[in-house]
Amino acid sequence: MLKKRIIPILLLKNGRCAKGKKFKDYRDTGAPVTAAKIYDAQRVDELIFLDIMASLEGRGTLLDIISDTAEQCFMPLTVGGGVRSGDDIEVILASGADKVAINTAAVENPDFIRQAAKQFGSANIVVSIDYACNPEGKREVYTHGGKKPTGLDPLYWVRQAEALGAGEIILTSIDREGTMAGYDLQLIKSASALLKIPLIVHGGAGTLEHLWEGLVEGAASAVAAASIFHFTDQSPIKARLYLKDRGVNVRI
Repeated sequence: MLKKRIIPILLLKNGRCAKGKKFKDYRDTGAPVTAAKIYDAQRVDELIFLDIMASLEGRGTLLDIISDTAEQCFMPLTVGGGVRSGDDIEVILASGADKVAINTAAVENPDFIRQAAKQFGSANIVVSIDYACNPEGKREVYTHGGKKPTGLDPLYWVRQAEALGAGEIILTSIDREGTMAGYDLQLIKSASALLKIPLIVHGGAGTLEHLWEGLVEGAASAVAAASIFHFTDQSPIKARLYLKDRGVNVRI
C-alpha cells in the first residue's frame, strides 16, 4: 500500500513566500529558500512551490528560487505557476524540479496535458485545479490565480485531467484556503472515488485532525498545507507522529 503524504505548500509572490486567505489579502511569510530548508530538515515527503502571480502577470516561474532550493534541499519538488508550454516544463525540470504543475494553460488548452504527458511522462505532470462556489452556489473551476471563472465543474475537470494523462491532481478549495476551517471533504470524497491517480488536497487545514480527515475520510493520497505550519505550533514532524498514532500509513 502506498504511504500517505504530508506536503507543505509555499506560495510565491514577488519572489517571497506569501500567505493569504481565499486567494487574497496576502502577507509576506519569509524567504522561500529558507523556508524550504526548514522543511527539508524535517524530512517532509515533498514540497510544492506555486508562483501565484505568474499567470496573472503573463510570465514564467521564478527559476532562480527553484534552482537554489534544488541545490540545497533533497526532498522532491513540484513547481507550478505560469507554465504555458513544453519549453516551460523543460526549463523548470532542468532547474531541479521533479514534477511540474499546470493550471490555467491546461484549462485553456486541454490537449496541453496530453502533449506534456507524452513528452515528459505522466509521472512528471501534475494538474492543479482551483475551485470555488460561484454566485449560483455551485462549485466551479477558476483560473488566473482564482480570478477567472471557467464554467467547468471540478469533478468533470478532475476526470478529464486524468484521462488526458495527468499523473497527479492538486485540488484546491479557494473558499477554504487560508481559513484553517477544514478541507472540503464532500468534494474530496467524490474526487477520490473517481480517480486512479494520486489526489493531493489543499485548502483549509488548521489542525492535525483536519489532515487525518483529508487522508482517511476523504481518501486523498496526500494533504497539502501551509497555514497550519506557518501560524500554529504544529509541524510536519508532529503531523506524521499524530497520523501514525491514528493508524495512517505515513513515512516516519
